[in-house]
Amino acid sequence: MSELITEGLVDLQLPAGNRAAAARALAERMAAAGRVTDLDGFLADVAAREEQMPTGLEGGIGIPHCRSAHVTEPTLAFGRSETGVDFGAADGPADLIFLIAAPAGGDADHLSILSTLARRLMDDSFTGALRTAADPAGAAALIRGDQPTPDAATAADAEPSDTEPAAAGPAAAGPGPSGPAAAGTTPDTDADKDATRTDTEAAPAARPFRIVAVTSCPTGIAHTYMAAESLEQAGREAGVELVTETQGSAGFRRLDPAVIAAADAVIFAHDVEVREKARFAGKPTVDTGVKAAINRPAQLIAEARAKARRGEITAPAGPGTAAPADTTGEGREEGFGSQLRRYLMSGVSYMVPFVAAGGLLIALSFALGGYDITEAKPVTEHFVWTEVASWAALLLQIGSAAFGFLVPVLAGYIAYGMADRPGLVPGFVGGAVAVTVEAGFLGGLVAGLLAGTVVRGIQRARIPAALRGIMPVLVIPLLGSAAVGFLMFVVIGEPVAALQRGLTGWLGDLSGSNAIILGAVLGLMMCFDLGGPLNKVAYTFAVGGLADANSGSLKVMAAVMAAGMVPPLAMALATALRGRLFTTAERENGKAAWVLGASFITEGAIPFAAADPLRVIPSVMAGGAVTGALSMAFGATLRAPHGGVFVVPLISGPLLYLVAIAAGTALATGLVVLLKEIRDRTSGVPERTAPGGTAQQTKAATG
Repeated sequence: MSELITEGLVDLQLPAGNRAAAARALAERMAAAGRVTDLDGFLADVAAREEQMPTGLEGGIGIPHCRSAHVTEPTLAFGRSETGVDFGAADGPADLIFLIAAPAGGDADHLSILSTLARRLMDDSFTGALRTAADPAGAAALIRGDQPTPDAATAADAEPSDTEPAAAGPAAAGPGPSGPAAAGTTPDTDADKDATRTDTEAAPAARPFRIVAVTSCPTGIAHTYMAAESLEQAGREAGVELVTETQGSAGFRRLDPAVIAAADAVIFAHDVEVREKARFAGKPTVDTGVKAAINRPAQLIAEARAKARRGEITAPAGPGTAAPADTTGEGREEGFGSQLRRYLMSGVSYMVPFVAAGGLLIALSFALGGYDITEAKPVTEHFVWTEVASWAALLLQIGSAAFGFLVPVLAGYIAYGMADRPGLVPGFVGGAVAVTVEAGFLGGLVAGLLAGTVVRGIQRARIPAALRGIMPVLVIPLLGSAAVGFLMFVVIGEPVAALQRGLTGWLGDLSGSNAIILGAVLGLMMCFDLGGPLNKVAYTFAVGGLADANSGSLKVMAAVMAAGMVPPLAMALATALRGRLFTTAERENGKAAWVLGASFITEGAIPFAAADPLRVIPSVMAGGAVTGALSMAFGATLRAPHGGVFVVPLISGPLLYLVAIAAGTALATGLVVLLKEIRDRTSGVPERTAPGGTAQQTKAATG
């Protein structure tokens, strides 16, 4: 930490009486050291961060911090106040104040060192040593780690020289909260045994309770890592295996899917959106702010264990966002195909809300004013409050404005999925150029992938330290946008536009047998893997068509949604009609499948397919194919990308559309019941007890 803090960045007699004055006093030291280029600009960034959430922590600690374009290198200044400065902590003013400054594009190595400091602030011996430090040089040495804290030095003297320092943690502290859970120890008394049994009731007997946690804050520098350290300490004290994923400024390393799968509960301690949240779906989850994890970690762990005991789990993710089951194997790196799909789905998942809002508004405008409303004048020129046509025109023009964002948002967030935030600007610019050259949805896909690739190339270049602070706010947006704009305007924009025009024309000309065949194929894809890669390809194809909508693309969207509703509805109907063919758990899942199917959540059929894939999957594929084909044959159109039965009134020909869904559901139900009946008869197993019976026939699944 020698480059982060020096003697000149320490003030042991900080005179400031309020947080703004304290930040200025420490920032002036940074400016004097040449690490802040614009003092007032930097302080404005500090104040903006402070407005998002107070940075005071219980225990007399204040950690004002920010990322700023006015910082040349990661820097830390420390001040000690005799009177204390109010930073918003519940227990009063802070006497230890750390001003943490990181460049807007601070490199991962230095930011990881700052995260180490944030974790050390949770150590009472460390903060105690800072309160008694006699001179600035000694305080700077403590913070850098050059001088051990008294407790650490004592522990080092008490242990053999070859002992790992990390072993002297709460989990290995002998008698204490985690003592009974330690390997090789046994309770000495009956009371101890009872306590041990009580503490482990919610966890499997063969292993401790397991929790995975994600921590994040707006800047991802201090609170993120302090929350992680606090949770880990509390986990050790409670005898819980707790692993954290810190989503900080230096990016984040995803938890191993096997670790997530083995977890009994999840804790989200965050003040910004958790990235790739769908990985944790289906587990007992505690969702709270990052400061709660710092101030009351033991309470969060107890709450997670209580939710696990009660069986409270989060719902599976919906279409477009669900994380498919990990098929990459333990510890294997993600393949190119999986990466590409993840990048594309990142863009699609951010685009879908624009499609939903815009599509529903346009559909409502047509319902109010008819299809001639497209010829209406702009509402800025003509709007009469008492005319229905004016309101219809308003809805149409708002929806069209929302649709104008589709391609730029798609491209921007594909690039974001590849290169994180630095990819946003080049991605959005590339998407805007795709709109300009009329390359449409395909142009957005290409622009997003191109922008992500360009930005990742720039990020790999060796950059002088003096330029690192301006990389994300100037260099990457400038070079990335120029490169992507040039390629889209001059090199590949027109060929992609020609391909888009061909696809749009083909969809517009769809009729007769061609349309029916396409509907059947899309239905098969939607029902084959129930939310997996093939399902996502069909769904993305349909949503992409809404960006340049015509009658053909609207028919495709309707067919895809109808087919996606069939699997859960068919399983729900089958369990209601022939409950004796299903286990008790499957019958319970069948009740939930009614709602999931009606809401267009295809994943509602996954429990049934996992238990009996050879009978369920072919059955629902047949039903989905029939529904998709009938929807196309009936000419049903849909502008909304989601909603299930709740958007049926906005579908052209709603009654025939419902007939298509009912026909596919009936076929899938009949096939799965027939196949299960044949299985039971050929295997010679007596019928299962009907719902409400007491004796459930069990047998091994037959392939």
